[in-house]
Amino acid sequence: MSFLRSDIASMAGYVPGFQPPDGESFIKLNSNENPYPPSPAVVAAILAELGADGATLRKYPSASSERLRRIAGDLYGFDPSWVIMANGSDEVLNNLIRACAGEGEEIAYVHPSYSYYVTLAQVQGARVRTFGLTDDYRVADFPERYDGKIFFLTTPNAPFGFAFPIDYIEELANRCAGLLVADEAYVDFADENSLELVRKCENVVVTRTLSKSYSLAGMRLGLAIARPGIIAALDKIRDHYNLDRLAQAACGAALADQEYFRDCIRRVRETREWFSTQLRGMGWHVIPSRGNFVFAVAPDGNGRRVYEGLAQRKILVRHFSDPLLSSGLRITIGSREEMETTVAALKEIG
Repeated sequence: MSFLRSDIASMAGYVPGFQPPDGESFIKLNSNENPYPPSPAVVAAILAELGADGATLRKYPSASSERLRRIAGDLYGFDPSWVIMANGSDEVLNNLIRACAGEGEEIAYVHPSYSYYVTLAQVQGARVRTFGLTDDYRVADFPERYDGKIFFLTTPNAPFGFAFPIDYIEELANRCAGLLVADEAYVDFADENSLELVRKCENVVVTRTLSKSYSLAGMRLGLAIARPGIIAALDKIRDHYNLDRLAQAACGAALADQEYFRDCIRRVRETREWFSTQLRGMGWHVIPSRGNFVFAVAPDGNGRRVYEGLAQRKILVRHFSDPLLSSGLRITIGSREEMETTVAALKEIG
């Protein structure tokens, strides 16, 4: 006898990139983590919150994360009523589906992009529709009027790295009867973002994470910006203490230290361009990236062979079995030294 819903029992579930045990000496370029530590202000804020004896941890944190909403609102130019904080942007993505898509109703996303959307929809019993990409990186066969409840648009796209133009995103939003969610996990490494569309289009939601650009993947911090009515609905269904005390301390300090943030972004972008140039000089096809990673195809198109060769040298990158992606590799941008080591390894592998 099974106690599980049949659809839950049969679903595959999302598979993240391999996480080696802490302390093992890999060059880890498979999860799009930042190669640099978070701002020193983050460490100081966490230690200050802990105090000498950690006594604050016996008390619940702020349920609303109101201070963080004000900080994020000031940073991005929105009233706090337009902002919600989250336990990673995945929490917001999940709650958007919970709030908008009932059982049997449809959500859609671009394939390839973030496959976790499928898992979140399946948990809710929602139907999933996918749209492909054209050769010039537009959404293929998108209808003049899309009647689904949510259309998720990962921009910059992962795993390819390109970003959709803002005017094109606005056009897509105007064709959506439901929400268009601009999942901007990597946008801090790009040149422009969709925030202004939240003001222009009542159905646009922008989600962000602090995992990539703020070096806080281990803290699970994210946010969304949307019209106050949408934020109020998300507030009803989120976990009521969704950010612990240390996460809130880290988040506030990270968002406040924009000088450190900008320097990290600059370094990653410079290394991204250097690494892309190196790959192209070796005959690889590299899609111009606006993220903290590149998607690249070796001259022989055998992504699995190169993946295994790098793994033997304790360099972890991401290879996908999907036929659309299996010829290439998604390679996170590490430090300059890590990327120089990776280039040398790729030359050895051939």
